[in-house]
Amino acid sequence: MKTINTIEALLDHYGEPVDRALWKEIDHVNDHYRQFIEESPFCVLATQSEQGIDLSPRGDPAGFVCVESPTLLYMPDRRGNNRLDSLRNIVVNPAVGLIFFIPTVGETLRVGGTACISVDPNLCQRFSEQGKPAKAVLCIDVLKVYFQCQKAIVRSGLWDSETYPVERPVPTAGEMTKHFALAQAQDFDAEAYDQNYPLHLKNTLY
Repeated sequence: MKTINTIEALLDHYGEPVDRALWKEIDHVNDHYRQFIEESPFCVLATQSEQGIDLSPRGDPAGFVCVESPTLLYMPDRRGNNRLDSLRNIVVNPAVGLIFFIPTVGETLRVGGTACISVDPNLCQRFSEQGKPAKAVLCIDVLKVYFQCQKAIVRSGLWDSETYPVERPVPTAGEMTKHFALAQAQDFDAEAYDQNYPLHLKNTLY
């Protein structure tokens, strides 16, 4: 297998970036990028430690990530299963990456920076949803921001409802969990889990 192992070989294979691909990267959140973040209800958070890279989906009502200043973002962290993969990584390595999505919008927005974890009661209270404060707030110092063109979204058909499957194409959470429960020699009722999950989700969302 032929592989690329140097930057020189990479550039020789792909060529130099077009100028406008470089112009759009800045070291702060400008007015256009602020609007994108404020309209986004969903992003993916990337973190890294010595154990590897983690990607975590994050979502709330649009604008859940607050542009506190052109170089500072606040992101609430909600209750979950306490794996804490992203937070563990941030404790040992503050480098983070974000990519923001807006339904029906082809472009995405990428942010790179460093983060710390705040549990300040007033700040957590500020990000309350359904009367419940955030468990913590990620304070993200912005180092670079730029928008990504539409090609990946268009190729995937992500916002094209005509490409959506009619029925669920993958196993349910209950079915997947049962597989692992059996490996641990534990009983698990996948059907009951899937049936009860909508109510559980409603009661534990925040």
